Amino acid sequence: MVNCVALLQTIKQRNDLHPVGCRARHGFRNTNQGLYAHLSGVPKALLPGVGGKKILDFWWETVNTRQLFSEVYLVTNADKFKHYERWATANDFPVENVVNDGSTTLDDRLGAVADLELAIRSRQLQDDIMVIAGDMLCADQNFDIAQVIRFFRSKPGELAIYYELETGEKSNSRGIVEVCPDTHRVMLFLEKPQEGLTASRLASVVFYCLRKESLPYISEFLYNHSDVTDRTFGKFWEWLINEEKVPVYGMKLPTGFQLIGQVGLSDYTKWLAHYSSKQQLSPSKPITCRSYARVGVMGNPSDGFNGKTIAMTIANFWAEVTLMESQTLVLLPHPLNDPTEFGSLQDLFRISRKEGYLGGLRLLQATCKKFYQFCSEQGIALSKQNFTLKYDTNIPRQVGLAGSSAIVSATLKCLMKFYNITDNDLPKPIRANFILNVETDELFITAGLQDRVVQVYEGLVYMDFSKHLMDERGFGEYIPLDMTDLPLFWLAYLGDPSDSGRIHSNVRQRWLNGESVVVEAMKSFADLTDQSRAAYECKDWPRLAQLMDENFELRRSIYTDDCLGPGNLKMVNLARQFGSAVKLPGSGGAVVGLCMEHGQLVEMKKAFQEAGCVFCLIVPYDPSQQGHA
Repeated sequence: MVNCVALLQTIKQRNDLHPVGCRARHGFRNTNQGLYAHLSGVPKALLPGVGGKKILDFWWETVNTRQLFSEVYLVTNADKFKHYERWATANDFPVENVVNDGSTTLDDRLGAVADLELAIRSRQLQDDIMVIAGDMLCADQNFDIAQVIRFFRSKPGELAIYYELETGEKSNSRGIVEVCPDTHRVMLFLEKPQEGLTASRLASVVFYCLRKESLPYISEFLYNHSDVTDRTFGKFWEWLINEEKVPVYGMKLPTGFQLIGQVGLSDYTKWLAHYSSKQQLSPSKPITCRSYARVGVMGNPSDGFNGKTIAMTIANFWAEVTLMESQTLVLLPHPLNDPTEFGSLQDLFRISRKEGYLGGLRLLQATCKKFYQFCSEQGIALSKQNFTLKYDTNIPRQVGLAGSSAIVSATLKCLMKFYNITDNDLPKPIRANFILNVETDELFITAGLQDRVVQVYEGLVYMDFSKHLMDERGFGEYIPLDMTDLPLFWLAYLGDPSDSGRIHSNVRQRWLNGESVVVEAMKSFADLTDQSRAAYECKDWPRLAQLMDENFELRRSIYTDDCLGPGNLKMVNLARQFGSAVKLPGSGGAVVGLCMEHGQLVEMKKAFQEAGCVFCLIVPYDPSQQGHA
């Protein structure tokens, strides 16, 4: 179990609310025609918020759980002790757990670290300890304190909570940490550093977890720092991390903090306005995000074989996910893709035979599960807000246009926005890996990285999955290409496709076995991709068309006609009758083409339609020209 100690500022002059620019209390009383005069002398932690709820009330609600904490203590000075004693009796807080440090003035204050030592010594605490400044407030008080404890337990050291400074917040007003992104260990702690000393914008606040075996460090620190001005937590962590080299790990709260340290009337009124607007806007507005289908225009399927590819998102087809805040977490089935009601048994039979049993609901659920797991492992404490997820998509199923990954990608976008997860928390290359892991680890879908990368970056993307890159850093080299003046691509797909996943056949096993034909083919795919990149940069479209045909023939040579299937071959042969370059954009069920003779497009479209296929001209999705999420 863990003991929780809430420290309340012990300096009398800083315990009260002061207006900006006013030192004397009478100046405060006259502010705003005495609107806040009744708060003169009230400790900051007990200032009323929206609906009369105090700062300390938020924290008490957060830590008041016997499943996590054996005891909770408050440490305050003698000058404000009576305020907290009254608060304790009114809020079912054990009065005997309010610790009085005996100080009444600035001159006889103990210092924050000494106050913690007093609580440990006087209450004979011998367990792990969580330390919180009870008079500050994070912007979102709904975070999961249990997640903090679990992360602390998973690490062989102490824990420091940090957040990313907001625009306008200066690093020289906070304790700044530099955190290793891989191990999450705090490598350096700088207390209010001067400008230019560090590029980090990660600010530590008085919110820590200490192991019981590390508690003696507190007494050692106090013995070596007799000056009360040095007995701050900033100085303590600077000493513990930088000098003593004690392992301390960082966990991020994806929210800002307010009312830290000495505050004025403007800070208090800003805080009131923040929570008033939040209450008025609750529940929050729905979040809607889209991800687009993609066509592999070169190099696929070598993305799963340390090859290189070029792919493009297309605006014709998309998956859209909407997240709405709600009391419980709800995943809404899609009426067409997750049917639960049928016209008849025959209707059920026909739908199941054509589309199978796996709709999009499993993708939402797997993404949510993996998202929580990722944040827990990466030391990101999420709020306890619940939500309802629903999705829609017009991406044709089982034709290799990345419909599944589009739903996962759009869901992840919504979750990141809802929980305020930034690109620094989940960078684009790692995001692509995340989406792939949702499908491969959770749902056992055979897939490569190409689709996830292009759906994260969007547009026309060159991707290098060379082994040395993947081994060294876990992701490839991803370069967006210029999309101006692209040629006119077309797309056709089977009206009644089979499972596109079957097209992968046994090629992977042959590649893993080191079969030279397959290994060399994958190298050739990479070479074709590099040549295609040069063609894009030079806008040499006849050369690109030639390379597309070569890509298909290379694929055909290692997968064989039996594996490609009659439907795919029929579409390829039909396109070639009209002199169009053609290849498979994905795992099968569709073809993408480049016809240099635009006059042939109308007749080719008719021919595909008469063959039972769907035909359309591709509308490239260029993120630089769009405003949609």
